[in-house]
Amino acid sequence: MQLPTILDASEPAREQLLFGLDNEALSSLMLKLGQPAYRGRQLSDALYRGWASQLDDISTLPAALRKQLVEGGYRVGLPRIVETFRSVDGTERYLIAGADGQTVETVWMPEGDDGEAGDGTEAGEEEIAAPGYRRATICVSSQIGCAVNCQFCLTARLGLQRNLTAGEIAGQVVAVLKRHQVQVDRQRINLVFMGMGEPFLNYDEFMAAVRLLVQQVGLPESRMTVSTSGIVPGILRFAAETVRPKLAISLNASNDTVREAIMPITRKWPIEQVVDAVKTVPLRRGERVTFEYVLLGGVNDRPEHADEVVRLVRRAGLAAKVNLIVWNPGPGVPYTMPEPRDVEAFQQRLIARDVPAFLRRPRGRDIYAACGQLKRTVE
Repeated sequence: MQLPTILDASEPAREQLLFGLDNEALSSLMLKLGQPAYRGRQLSDALYRGWASQLDDISTLPAALRKQLVEGGYRVGLPRIVETFRSVDGTERYLIAGADGQTVETVWMPEGDDGEAGDGTEAGEEEIAAPGYRRATICVSSQIGCAVNCQFCLTARLGLQRNLTAGEIAGQVVAVLKRHQVQVDRQRINLVFMGMGEPFLNYDEFMAAVRLLVQQVGLPESRMTVSTSGIVPGILRFAAETVRPKLAISLNASNDTVREAIMPITRKWPIEQVVDAVKTVPLRRGERVTFEYVLLGGVNDRPEHADEVVRLVRRAGLAAKVNLIVWNPGPGVPYTMPEPRDVEAFQQRLIARDVPAFLRRPRGRDIYAACGQLKRTVE
């Protein structure tokens, strides 16, 4: 974690953000300011457990130290929720402002969307064993916009604006936890890094955010899932991580021809290369890799496509499951929703061939909060 520059008193103060620095960096900062290292731990607790918004809120630090930080150009820098949209189903979509004022989207699903079901972890087993009782899920963004250009996704229309910092990624989570006054040590929250952007194209900042959320905020990695479109170098790096979320692959097609038409990135990394990279990821006991599959009417939802998915999963030899997602409409996106009977037939065709298949519930469609709909929409 890079430590911010310590300013000379003679220099004009430049803004330095504290949120996003880990314990080690905060302790080093305190030492450079002539303070004992334990002040860094106090500051960390205030940022990541107390969710302080400004330095004056941190009463555990002496007033003189808080003044010293302010005069040195430091501020907390916790991202702010600047606009909220609420769905009829209780889902909330937020525009959250980063350090430069640009907004990114984050979604709160108070009852989740069944995305964890069957993944072999505690969170997934809860969804199967207690279908009437759901934990909340936060959908987190890693970039403003996206460069992957999936043809069925509204976010692709933005292009890539910029990467988010670790503090901005983790800050989305803390801002939402704070809004809902979640008790992290008592309430179970699932995180899905499936918002705007491709996490593995912002790999270092994304993984730094994961470590902040696990080690500083106290959220277990077993309740986090990251979805990638199939960035092979990122998957290979991910396989070597000691602290990591569960892995989901945004597959969305049963063969390279169909996938390339809807996900141009397939030209660089075909399905076989993606699967080979996934095989290098050491799974925890009972854990399954998730293949996410957005069903597009008349494009990838035919029985022959289901059969190809079965063959793909079997050939991969992975502990895997398939999450089916009914495509969520967006203005100007030239696809149609599949027929409910085709969705049911597709799922049952997988299950009948011993491929675990689950249907993710659409959440927040009416406010453009559902999968593939995030575009900083303000209407």
